[in-house]
Amino acid sequence: MTPPRLIVGLGNPGPEYEATRHNAGFWFVDRLAEQLKLSLAPQAKFFGKAARAGELWLLQPTTFMNRSGQAVAALANFYKISPAEILVVHDELDLPPGGIRLKQGGGNGGHNGLKDIQAKLGTPDFWRLRLGIGHPRTLGLAQQVVDFVLHQPRKEEAPDIEHALHRSLLAWPRIAAGDYTGAQQQLHGKAV
Repeated sequence: MTPPRLIVGLGNPGPEYEATRHNAGFWFVDRLAEQLKLSLAPQAKFFGKAARAGELWLLQPTTFMNRSGQAVAALANFYKISPAEILVVHDELDLPPGGIRLKQGGGNGGHNGLKDIQAKLGTPDFWRLRLGIGHPRTLGLAQQVVDFVLHQPRKEEAPDIEHALHRSLLAWPRIAAGDYTGAQQQLHGKAV
């Protein structure tokens, strides 16, 4: 069991994006920082806002989504953090609002943040915490995907996404211990 040393929340910087679906990773890292009593602060050399607790780093890239790999690689390379010690938290179109999946490796599903991280790390073998936001087609919406992810969740979706964030934080002790199997069982089971 390898505990994570870098938790990366994906999103876009700036107040105009703060409440958009694409910032679900930022929302998780904000709540985790609060739970751990850490303050994220700008770190220019890591192209993001970061906080540290012992060996653990929290990071929110301040590059735009499609340049997220620049921040992840800068911090990971500087502190010699391997891909297996990185957990990237991001919005997931292929899961319904409130859905959660924790996995290592795999494709990027067209997610520009994941695509850039894979390119900069040279591997897809980092962990991902996928927070479901739904897909405009499965939700019966005519919106283009780009427009959909850059808008706030609808009022009927927001409680499900909030609940997923809450459940993910409840699984944090297992994730922090490197017990990904236990965390998967907790997160992939029935919602509580």
